[in-house]
Amino acid sequence: MEQVMRDFFLFLSKNKTLTKLAKQYGLRFGASSFVAGETIGQAVEVIRSLNQKGLAVTVDYLGEFVDNEKEANEMANHCIEAIEAIGREQLNSQLSLKMTSMGLDISDELVMRNMRRILDTAKANDVFVTIDMEDYSRCQKTIDIFKQLKTEYDNVGTVLQAYLYRTESDIEDLKEYHPNLRLVKGAYKESEEVAFPEKKDVDENFKKIIKMHLLNGNYTAVATHDDAIIEYTKQLVKEYNIPNTQFEFQMLYGIRPERQEQLAREGYTMRVYVPYGTDWYGYFMRRLAERPANVAFVLKGMFRK
Repeated sequence: MEQVMRDFFLFLSKNKTLTKLAKQYGLRFGASSFVAGETIGQAVEVIRSLNQKGLAVTVDYLGEFVDNEKEANEMANHCIEAIEAIGREQLNSQLSLKMTSMGLDISDELVMRNMRRILDTAKANDVFVTIDMEDYSRCQKTIDIFKQLKTEYDNVGTVLQAYLYRTESDIEDLKEYHPNLRLVKGAYKESEEVAFPEKKDVDENFKKIIKMHLLNGNYTAVATHDDAIIEYTKQLVKEYNIPNTQFEFQMLYGIRPERQEQLAREGYTMRVYVPYGTDWYGYFMRRLAERPANVAFVLKGMFRK
């Protein structure tokens, strides 16, 4: 049943008609539980309140289905606006972005131009930028562009997904770049030819890549809501005397906020992934797909209103 629900919500996440409707109707149907408003001003207020609780942030201007140069440039402008707001308001926040929204599917020249504009602004404002990983078909291209940008900028990292078979070799391949990586389980529907179909295998691979990347001496963001993975990481760093300055935990805005604050109180860097914008629908559907518990959480919120 859980897999059926997951597939259903992932299917809905790719529906362009529903995406357009969602933009028209705003953050209804529980999406505001996971999305920090539609404007950077609203996001700034959420970031500030999280910072006051001892939580770091990475902020993401949401965008799906960018298929023309004008829209890609506008998306890049929103990222620049967010970086400037972080700098101006002196917030403890990084930026996350998807390269498809910067023009990845349109042309290499366009995506590189937008990425350099963003990273130049981020450098001037002392803001770190993480390139989110998307589906398998874009994985190699994302890594190739990350490698190029990493030779030009220090303030850029990317994401690797534990459910892909290739990730272990990607960690080895990237080792020489000393990358700051966010490690995640993965949230897209992929074929068994490229991804572990069983959760237990994904979990084991997750542990393996966390250990590899940390023991390579590189900064590791462990992005999970899973207590077993969190405890594994805590024990691992204790066993190998890895300092708290070499890793952090990351969780999504609106999911397990009490646990987030608890980890921060324990002295760990706890970073909250805070999305905002009008194009929230695809992101919201993927969050429902990830954990059936989120569906109940949203339904409760809707009936409370």
